[in-house]
Amino acid sequence: MKKSIPLAISLFFGLLFSFIGFVNLFWGNDPFFGLFLLILSLVYYPPVQRLIESKTGFSVPGLAKIAIGAFIIWSSVGVGELFDKIDLMLK
Repeated sequence: MKKSIPLAISLFFGLLFSFIGFVNLFWGNDPFFGLFLLILSLVYYPPVQRLIESKTGFSVPGLAKIAIGAFIIWSSVGVGELFDKIDLMLK
């Protein structure tokens, strides 16, 4: 039961950041930025976490995930005008 809460939180943020990357990929003016965000969001998915740990022996620490999440939010909402892109997507 202990692992289910961090797993659910990790999946939630993985899906959220993947959605942000997807929106920036197809409705933004810089698709490579959206691709970059999609690649960054992969660190939140447990199978990718296990793959990284098995290949490198290094696990992505929680503080790094918080920093990556803050970067994605900051760059998408502040610089990337995420809400305007979502509005454009819905039209």
